[in-house]
Amino acid sequence: MCGFAGFVGEVEDRETVLVNMMDTIIHRGPDSAGKYIDDDAALGFRRLSIIDLSSVGDQPLYNEDRSMVLVFNGEIYNYQELRKELIEAGHVFVSNTDSETLIHGYEQWGEKLVDRLRGMYAFVIWDTKKKQLFGARDIFGIKPFYYAQMNGTFLFASEIKAFMEHPKFDKVFNEAALGNYLSFQFVPTNETFFKGVFCLQPGHYFVYENGKMEVSRYFEPHFTGNCEKSFDEVVDEVEKVMKESVEKHKISDVEVASYLSSGVDSSYLTYLGQVDHTFTVGFDEGKYSEIQDAKEFAESIHMENDSKVITPEEYWDNLSDIQYYMDEPVADPAAIALYFLSKEAAKKVKVVLSGEGSDELFGGYNIYCEPLEHTAFNKIPMPIRRVMGKFAEYCLPRGMKGRGFLMRHGKTLEERYFANATNIFTEREASKILKRGCKPEIQNVTKPLYDRVKEKDAVTKMQYVDLHLWLVHDILMKGDKMGMANSLEVRVPFLDREVLELAESLPLEYKVQAPRTKVALRAAAERSIRSKTAEKKKLGFPIPIRVWLREEKYYNRVRAMFASSMAKKFFNTDMLLKMLEDHREGKNTNEKTDDSRKIWTVYIFLVWYDRFFEHGKPVHPSMNVGK
Repeated sequence: MCGFAGFVGEVEDRETVLVNMMDTIIHRGPDSAGKYIDDDAALGFRRLSIIDLSSVGDQPLYNEDRSMVLVFNGEIYNYQELRKELIEAGHVFVSNTDSETLIHGYEQWGEKLVDRLRGMYAFVIWDTKKKQLFGARDIFGIKPFYYAQMNGTFLFASEIKAFMEHPKFDKVFNEAALGNYLSFQFVPTNETFFKGVFCLQPGHYFVYENGKMEVSRYFEPHFTGNCEKSFDEVVDEVEKVMKESVEKHKISDVEVASYLSSGVDSSYLTYLGQVDHTFTVGFDEGKYSEIQDAKEFAESIHMENDSKVITPEEYWDNLSDIQYYMDEPVADPAAIALYFLSKEAAKKVKVVLSGEGSDELFGGYNIYCEPLEHTAFNKIPMPIRRVMGKFAEYCLPRGMKGRGFLMRHGKTLEERYFANATNIFTEREASKILKRGCKPEIQNVTKPLYDRVKEKDAVTKMQYVDLHLWLVHDILMKGDKMGMANSLEVRVPFLDREVLELAESLPLEYKVQAPRTKVALRAAAERSIRSKTAEKKKLGFPIPIRVWLREEKYYNRVRAMFASSMAKKFFNTDMLLKMLEDHREGKNTNEKTDDSRKIWTVYIFLVWYDRFFEHGKPVHPSMNVGK
């Protein structure tokens, strides 16, 4: 729901600057706009009307004496309970929005407000008396929050592009982020590709006053595994908490629909939500489409399913606009597919349910089985396995059976696993392909996370890392940005406080029993939906990138970009071109030697850089029709 932008600091023509910032995110809230401006602060808002459709619910919203001002992006699912408590405490409400509970809640509880919230949110509250700005982001990072301190000004917004309309903002490319991007396929820290621009991390709030910003963490997940209930009792609990979460996530004054793939997560949510509409996308290539399975499931539970086959032409032709909406490159090919899925859904509804988060909470990724397999091999002393791993890496040919296994098991979990995304470029490969090389940074990113869960089992460690990296900077970023690109709100019932509390308590055997994943969740789902769907192995979102890169049309597009002067700023382009040519000629046909994801990761970065840095300020797609 919606988007905001604003600043604290002096600037000429404050209103024009603010309106220009708001216009860059008009896609997040096309229904209405609102602004607050005083001599110190300016807060702007774009609204997508979901709850309390009257103009009374328009933001900014104020407390009773108008000394505090709120702009808020998201949904508070327990707002009715909070509202009742606040009214009993003497607060006066002027709307029926969930938004208003935040400003009265902040009056009542101050910073402790965030401990009471159940929902997805990013918001700021300006205290006009104290000249103080308070801001917070939800515990999972479902909603984005960016900030920058530059030239005596504090900037904040739902999307980075809004900053470019402020005259105090210095748009400088952060080349130091490129190495990590090549390995993770996203920027895995609170830094961004814009120097001096940061994202507020999940479960954090800040206070900005007198030119100083103090950030505090208010929430951290704790996987205890301390549940002593029987398996059947746990399955009962999963069923109960998911039904209740879906019910909360359906609170709306407009229709709520659902994304639907062929997997257990979206199928279970669709069934629990009893929505009228479901939406699916896929591709012509057989194994890259889940449309038929999704249609069959929708029919089995008597629901409508709208599907769309994405053509290669529209997929590739929209890449630049999609990078505009993303703000930063995320080289997950599914991000582009999500754009078309949300576009299809937005033709009929404003809100959809989606299955993000179940894998991180309930143990759903196939790679989580790895620590539970090959236990005999893992008993070999680590020094010996290290030697075997190094031998495999440097002496065995790429693609040789067993090479990858030896390399992975020649390292500790902490050394080899840094996100569910298979590492695209190793640090050694990234350093070679970058003109100026790159510092080894992966361990700097992951070590603090592993240190927090050093006593936990291997699967729990992987979940914890994925919750902080893969989920935040890939899954949720693309989910929000691609939905909002089409003025569609995406709600994620798995990512709920109550659901997390249950998931945290699950012992390992209720999560993963190799080769089975999400054991308890699948058992709950199988009570309601057909076992074929409940037990289906996780596929992700299959995209035929590997196939397309061998076609003349798309090979030539990528080749032109790789040979460009822009690419030469950063990369050893002869290596890029050889990689592309080898792929086209089929030299790397084995999945273990396939370089299509490496090619795609570099290409997406270049498409993004071209849009944001090669031509001045990026232009909103709605104003870029003639391009």
